[in-house]
Amino acid sequence: MGCFTFLKAMMFVFNGIIFLAGIGILGVGIWVKVDSGSVLSFLGKIENVPPEISQVLNVGYLLIAIGALLVVIGFLGCCGAVRESKCMLLLFFLIVLLVFIAEVAGAVVILAFQPLAANLLAKVGQAASDNIKSSYGKNADLTGLWNSTMDTLKCCGFNNFTDFRNSPYYNSSTSMYPPQCCGNTNNPCNQTVAESTMTAGCFPKIKSLVDGNTVVIIAVALGIAALELCAMVVSMTLYCRIKSTMA
Repeated sequence: MGCFTFLKAMMFVFNGIIFLAGIGILGVGIWVKVDSGSVLSFLGKIENVPPEISQVLNVGYLLIAIGALLVVIGFLGCCGAVRESKCMLLLFFLIVLLVFIAEVAGAVVILAFQPLAANLLAKVGQAASDNIKSSYGKNADLTGLWNSTMDTLKCCGFNNFTDFRNSPYYNSSTSMYPPQCCGNTNNPCNQTVAESTMTAGCFPKIKSLVDGNTVVIIAVALGIAALELCAMVVSMTLYCRIKSTMA
């Protein structure tokens, strides 16, 4: 009986934290969508903020979805444990199981289709390079987006500085590249300086960042998977124990 009570308490505490976190995330998501004017006003007060930052409002939908899922899981886990409700515990188990299966399926797809992903990334890279060549320096939104990305990641173009060759910016500035491609120096960013600086492209920079933190990413993923497995085991243990007690 002591073990049963302990499992109930752990189930309640663990899912209570999930429930509160879900409410917080859900609240932030709703606030971002409902009070978007205030969010934009706040962002507008930040100096030198790029106009593309307004796209952060779209994150509200993701926050609402994640928050709602966490609230449901936390509620079912807490109430199922406290009220010893087999129905709630079973629903909790099934939802966590579905999330776990989706995560495993996603990992398998990523591993199984790595060659396809590499081919897709190559096509995306070509499209991004073509987009830079046709619109950078002419399309204000795209130019601002690339500038903010390059400033943040300290990178140049999608692949490297050659992406900007023959772009509207390049042609209108007498064969000059964006200053980010030359380390934001005060000197004109011409071919010679860009070649000597060799600032990495944004895609290689992101790939290097991910590769450098692979262990951390895998550890976090395994930790989440372990917690989900533990939650499923505990919920099913309580479910079976309640069933045997009521029999």
